Amino acid sequence: MRPSTLFSDLPALAKHLRDELDANERFVLIYAYNSTGKTRLSTAFKNLGKNGDERDTLYFNAFTEDLFSWDNDLENDRRPALRLNEKSRFFRGLATMEMDNRIRPLLDRYANFDFRIDSETDKDGRLTKAEVVFFPKGGKPANDEYDDEESIKISRGEESIFIWCFFLVVLQLALDEAEEYKWVKYVYIDDPISSLDEHNAIVVANHLVQIYREAKRKLSTVVSTHHTLFFNVLHYEIRNHLTKPPLRYGTSQHVLKRAAASGGYVLQEQKGDTPQFYHVSALAELCELARNGNVSTYHFNVLRSIVEKTSLFLGYRHFSSCIKKDANDAEGILHQRFVDILSHGKYSMYEPREMGEQTLEYFRAILKGFLDRHPFNPELVKDFPEPKT
Repeated sequence: MRPSTLFSDLPALAKHLRDELDANERFVLIYAYNSTGKTRLSTAFKNLGKNGDERDTLYFNAFTEDLFSWDNDLENDRRPALRLNEKSRFFRGLATMEMDNRIRPLLDRYANFDFRIDSETDKDGRLTKAEVVFFPKGGKPANDEYDDEESIKISRGEESIFIWCFFLVVLQLALDEAEEYKWVKYVYIDDPISSLDEHNAIVVANHLVQIYREAKRKLSTVVSTHHTLFFNVLHYEIRNHLTKPPLRYGTSQHVLKRAAASGGYVLQEQKGDTPQFYHVSALAELCELARNGNVSTYHFNVLRSIVEKTSLFLGYRHFSSCIKKDANDAEGILHQRFVDILSHGKYSMYEPREMGEQTLEYFRAILKGFLDRHPFNPELVKDFPEPKT
């Protein structure tokens, strides 16, 4: 059994991560399913670094995108622009560091559009207004300026890529000891681009580590992700490039999951390159809950996720093939309907609703039948109660 630690809540876990980073300049990698609490953990981590107007964490998460908002110019319909929150210290380098010229070569790796950053400062050099206007790439000869009439609104995916590249430039400046970002002591990156295809998962992981390799100083960093390939590539990139001279980062890897019994969080050590057996851990947890009857309605969502992963692995088109004996299996059809209906309910793991006795017995019957038909470790079903349905 891999070592694991139980935490009562996310602030306690965030405090543990900070202590671990302070003990040694480290690069910590965390894997967790979506809805486990990754984004809220990153927020709890950066909140611990607040002291009045002071901050110590450069972070990338869902809230980073909130620093950018669209002005669609609905009145004139000619110049949609992405507005930047000029009050955020995230944009401190915008007035002095030629950010557009730093972002453009990074953006060229991922996207096929161009942009211009328009900004205004007060007499003291403080940023008072900033926005980004986008243009189709290749529409002008080199060094020619675009007219506002040629501006475009980019897609959500392209916007996420642009914001990621903006963040990489800020990170690069922090690592290079730029005066505007000397306040950065920690870096916390949560799922850089939420829907990475395989190619971009590799490119983003490789590029991220490259920035650290070329840095002038070390910054203790946490990266959390739900993407197994991204985790895998980062594992090898960190091991091969950041743990050796001259950098010598200390490293650790973990799987983060909810502690069903206590409502807390478990951080489990992950030594391998891919947390590919997470679904087996979840299955073992479901079996334990079914034994003691401590099952909530949202566990049907967890059960469906496990059954779907198994059916995909075995090559079936629908998860019901892992529940029904054959097309005419009346009991299997009923069990499929239970999973279908109850896994689509609006059940939250943060406000668990206890199952009724009859629903619990159906849950046990579906889970037991699934385990009987598929050769998982028999220890999972040891002392499993016989369903009454």
